[in-house]
Amino acid sequence: MELTTEEKEMLEGKHGAAVKKSMEILTALGDIFGAKRLIPVTSVQIAGVSYHNLGDAGLEYLAELAKDGKTRVYTTLNPAGMDLENWQELGIDPEFAKKQKLVIDAFGKMDVITTCTCTPYLVGNKPKQGDHISWSESSAVCYANSVLGAKTNREGGPSALASALTGKTAEFGFHLDENRQAQVIVEVPESPKNVMEFGALGYAIGKKIGKRIPLIRGVDKADLEQLKSFCASIATYGGTALFHMDGITPNKTTVPEEKVEITKEEVENAIKEMNDADEIDFVSIGCPHATIEEVEKIAGMLEGKKVQKEFWVCLARPIKEMAEKKGFAKTITDSGAKFACDTCLAVAPLKGRFKGIATNSAKGVYYGRGKNAFKTKFCTIEECVKEAVGE
Repeated sequence: MELTTEEKEMLEGKHGAAVKKSMEILTALGDIFGAKRLIPVTSVQIAGVSYHNLGDAGLEYLAELAKDGKTRVYTTLNPAGMDLENWQELGIDPEFAKKQKLVIDAFGKMDVITTCTCTPYLVGNKPKQGDHISWSESSAVCYANSVLGAKTNREGGPSALASALTGKTAEFGFHLDENRQAQVIVEVPESPKNVMEFGALGYAIGKKIGKRIPLIRGVDKADLEQLKSFCASIATYGGTALFHMDGITPNKTTVPEEKVEITKEEVENAIKEMNDADEIDFVSIGCPHATIEEVEKIAGMLEGKKVQKEFWVCLARPIKEMAEKKGFAKTITDSGAKFACDTCLAVAPLKGRFKGIATNSAKGVYYGRGKNAFKTKFCTIEECVKEAVGE
């Protein structure tokens, strides 16, 4: 790659050890993928935050970078393995909590904004169409590329952190317009109507086309919550980091020749395949993290009721603060349900604590089964609340 004078100095260690290490990562990736240069980014989202995933080796790596590393662009953080303030009520082991706090402290020393959310676009990190960014976390990457029209590859935690400390990324993949064109048309015979159905559609499309970029036709309308769910599902089950949805998403694309159809039966089968629980002892909403509108909806359904099962509403801390000001939070906690800020079922250490989970998240089903060995009930947000209160 051709490097500027400043980039060469970074690589030589003239800007500190953390920057040198970061530049080594970025130039290695650039060489592997045939990038001609590095380009500036406007924002970063870092995954690989939960101590459950990092372990001691990851913590040591972060502590080393934190000795002299500082972010150069707006940088936010993915969910941690626990609620950073309310971890005891959620049943987190004190030793785990100690290590998790050290992870967050290391990021904080590097001037990362410790948002601890997979929906950074809800709490201030919302790039403009055409912005080059460096984001990790599959659902956030898919949302940024597809719904916001920003440009990012599906970064890993270390490469995203490297971009944060240098303000750069290698120019390859989805940073190039020729790599952002649709590869297959996906015809949807019936437009999904709610978050659960969008999740099931993402499951069906992802399983059918894998990582290819689809041009999706047949979806009449989609709101933020539905697109959030769809991004998480298609990225989880197919690895898709970018899609085009005709009449809904902002990116322009050439029209491919290949066409496939997602039948109503395939979507119904997706729902069936995500349901295998006979008994539910845990309910979780907010994967990806809940919006204030979803919190309001949950509060309305829990008004005057008491939950009979462990019920978590996972969300970013700023969204919970909004819910407190609006009175939604008191209604939810008065019911016995709990807020899980900063974390979610995908990254919290939950294996062995519960047997069956009810969730409206297709991604939540994937991680509930794969990481925690839960049986799963995939249903609407209304059905989740009914399950929690025993109706």
